[in-house]
Amino acid sequence: MTPPSITLRAKIDLTGPALRSAGSSLWRAPDPRRRYRDYLCAMHMVIRASVPLLRVAAARSEELGETELAEYLDRHAEEEADHDDWLLEDLALVDPSAGDAPRGTPPPSVAGLVGAQYYWVLHHHPVALLGYIAVLEGEAPSPALLEHIERSTGHPRAAFRTLWRHASLDPGHRDDLDRMLDGLPAVRERQDAVGTSALHTVRAAAELLRELAGEPAGMFSCT
Repeated sequence: MTPPSITLRAKIDLTGPALRSAGSSLWRAPDPRRRYRDYLCAMHMVIRASVPLLRVAAARSEELGETELAEYLDRHAEEEADHDDWLLEDLALVDPSAGDAPRGTPPPSVAGLVGAQYYWVLHHHPVALLGYIAVLEGEAPSPALLEHIERSTGHPRAAFRTLWRHASLDPGHRDDLDRMLDGLPAVRERQDAVGTSALHTVRAAAELLRELAGEPAGMFSCT
């Protein structure tokens, strides 16, 4: 029997080109300096939800008697702590006027990416969140890509700390997630929930990147 992690990665790989194409469009768009600022604002809006979302999912798992899943989600919440602060530190180097945190209303693309997970966690099963994690941490940015973005924006290396750290951390997180997926009970409904969440995450993340690439640079509300 094919391990669930392999099945999930195959599903993600089928739709992955759309996500990679959206990312490529963003980093080829005019005015890369301001695009990167917009990207940091958008990613902060997404990442600041990570720990609260993981905690909600862990609590829901405990309610359902899913102790192993709850422990994994709690552990991952600890690993993700302060990542939103890293983004703010990067943003301060790119745009000192941005302030302590982006205050603009998150657009529907951000709410759709994150909000669907709350629905599945609270109204279906928290295992769905594993699909979200699999996409967001499944493909770490390559050093070549990060160096390209640095060159094209002209921002200092220090302004890319979050991306460089994730390039280092995400492969280990991916391995932990795969072990969690492969240790789950072989229940079709759970595997379907993880797969549905992952495919939605690919589509929603690609939509957000296309939005960042398509708008005039600097139009993504951060203040």
